[in-house]
Amino acid sequence: MGSNLGNRFEHLQKAIDSLFEEVGGIRKISAVYETPALGFEGDPFLNCAVWMQTVLEPEAVLAKILQIEKRIGRERMATEGYSSRPIDIDILLIEEEVISTKTLTVPHPEMQHRKFVLQPLAELDSQLKHPVFHKKIVKLLAETADTSVLEKQGKWLRNPNRDYDLGKLSYVAIEGNIGAGKTSLATQISNDFNAKLILERFKDNPFLPKFYEDPERYSFPLEMSFLADRYQQLLDDIKQFDLFQEVVVADYDAYKSLIFAKVTLAEEEYELYKKLFHLMHKELPKPDVYVYLYQNTERLLENIKKRGREYEQSIEAEYLQKINQGYLEFIKTQHNHTIKIIDISELDFVENRKDYLKVLKQILNSEQ
Repeated sequence: MGSNLGNRFEHLQKAIDSLFEEVGGIRKISAVYETPALGFEGDPFLNCAVWMQTVLEPEAVLAKILQIEKRIGRERMATEGYSSRPIDIDILLIEEEVISTKTLTVPHPEMQHRKFVLQPLAELDSQLKHPVFHKKIVKLLAETADTSVLEKQGKWLRNPNRDYDLGKLSYVAIEGNIGAGKTSLATQISNDFNAKLILERFKDNPFLPKFYEDPERYSFPLEMSFLADRYQQLLDDIKQFDLFQEVVVADYDAYKSLIFAKVTLAEEEYELYKKLFHLMHKELPKPDVYVYLYQNTERLLENIKKRGREYEQSIEAEYLQKINQGYLEFIKTQHNHTIKIIDISELDFVENRKDYLKVLKQILNSEQ
């Protein structure tokens, strides 16, 4: 990796930061170990293991890794062999998967022969098992023929996850218009921070397809059924989180019921509905942060078409504009710092992790 220890640590940290920004969340980083060059004469290596969580497919992860290596200064050759290089990032394990393609083999075929791999990997999770040998990594470490001496470094690598501290929040509600990406964002946050995820059970509502076919007939039973289900779900799920001191992230807020009802119901029905809503809403916990994802109508329609729910394909731009206006009117009445309006019109936080991190930073920012 080069003779300068500081430069070698810098390369490792750049790799860690890039993996976080482009591949996924980092759950844990092992200590760094200095080991002698294996298979050739050269400077010692610095090695560590990183436990990550990602939504990317294995081949996509590999592609990102190759790009990161190249930026840091490594040029992979077809007949490279063993030699000094500025950085070397390998995929060791992907849960219990076994993969064998022209470009990727998982588990890594040489890991059981590499003490500098097994030691930091065992440090990440002492119960981790090799999916082919069906042995714990600590067992493989004890059995390996590699007698290399590992020197544990006193300096630790910094986990960029620390810049995104969700632990100061208890309950985050992600809101937005139809097709804004509420569920995708809430799910990604839940995965990255091991948060309890609450998703709206709209698929189970038998009135929803009927409403899009005949709004006048089915609007009131639809909104009443949604109100009852959201109330019960939030009451059951959120009130329990105090027992476990965990973070809760939901892809809707209770006020959604009132916003949609105002658009869909006749005036007399809405007044009755509003009374019932306020009686029920008193019992529900309020989010620490209420996030509204603003997306322009054209992109909303594109997203709705792309996800392909048949009953949503008849949704018109005018209806989405009314829903958006309802949200904005509600937000204007809330005079507190818990509301975050995030314009995602030029962002794609599903396909681009850097965009996702931009959104996440806005959610966690204490300023308005």
